[in-house]
Amino acid sequence: MTEVVFYHLLRKPLERALPELLEKSAERGWRVVVQAASEERVEALDAHLWTYRDDNFLPHGTARDGETAAQQPILLTTADDNPNGATVRFLIDSTPLPVDAKSYERIVLLFDGEDEDAVATARVRWGEAKALGFEVTYWQPDEQGRWVKKA
Repeated sequence: MTEVVFYHLLRKPLERALPELLEKSAERGWRVVVQAASEERVEALDAHLWTYRDDNFLPHGTARDGETAAQQPILLTTADDNPNGATVRFLIDSTPLPVDAKSYERIVLLFDGEDEDAVATARVRWGEAKALGFEVTYWQPDEQGRWVKKA
């Protein structure tokens, strides 16, 4: 069964939270696709994932990589396809649940807690995921920045 995990970004911007969660995914050997709402966001994340830490980077590619996109352990895209055979899909920028949501082991929705529209969209996505029968969980960072399961 697909698990849908909501991460409410409070006191932790996407640029910090996403690499942390992608590192954990990579450690587990998961193939991941990250879907953003715009090519500009994909380009910004592409640059960020190479440089977010001095001592590490996340091996990844973008859908623009053509045939090599399928080989990437982490793929950044705006499309709703799955060219790298990912079992985990990250959704940012209020992107909708994919049509093939049931084909993933995990779908991770990250949303900005300071953006009322993003919070409202996350509530809609929560209802959609529950209606599809998915296991749904909700996480927030505590004062130290650690993720705490709230629901």
